[in-house]
Amino acid sequence: MQVTLPAFLPTVKITGILEREVRNTEDNEIIRLLFARDEHAILAANEKYGALCMYTAMQILQRREDAEECVNDAYLRLWNAVPPERPAHLTGFLLTLVRCAALDRCDLTHRKKRGGGETAAVLDELESVLPAKEDVQQQAEQHAVGEAILRFVSALPEKQRRMMLKRYWYLQNSREIAEDMQVPESTVRVTLLRLREKLRAFLEKEDLL
Repeated sequence: MQVTLPAFLPTVKITGILEREVRNTEDNEIIRLLFARDEHAILAANEKYGALCMYTAMQILQRREDAEECVNDAYLRLWNAVPPERPAHLTGFLLTLVRCAALDRCDLTHRKKRGGGETAAVLDELESVLPAKEDVQQQAEQHAVGEAILRFVSALPEKQRRMMLKRYWYLQNSREIAEDMQVPESTVRVTLLRLREKLRAFLEKEDLL
């Protein structure tokens, strides 16, 4: 069974629980420039979010050259999507484009060989929780699964929510999470295991598994 991470959290609604502050050009000004087809929009987006986009891509791909290409691809996707889309939260919208681009590249690289990277480890962890890609497509439930997981994550206590986002959004490993949150690595592993079990039970209750 194979699962896909882009559906793990809905695109624009994740912004409220992301953990990074950004400055410079206001998001609504960037969106205005995009609607005006002004290429300065991409320059402004890169100035504001470039470092965060690179961090997100690097967590998945581990190679700077690949990450840079994926970030550039995400900017192109942003340019093509807005308009007609008008993101309510530019941060979440752009980071989702970055993750999708990076995961697409990762899928091409590891289609015949899974393993050797944190992305594969995350996929393995989620295989027992999320429905298979084919099942989601056949039942037209991908969006419903994403919305349900968002409700689950949003309702978690702050520390558990941060830990889950660090693992399954930013793809940090347990050691990195432990260092960031100043807790033992064993605590991270046990907490994530229990959260996956709770998520599976939640999705079963929602009739999504």
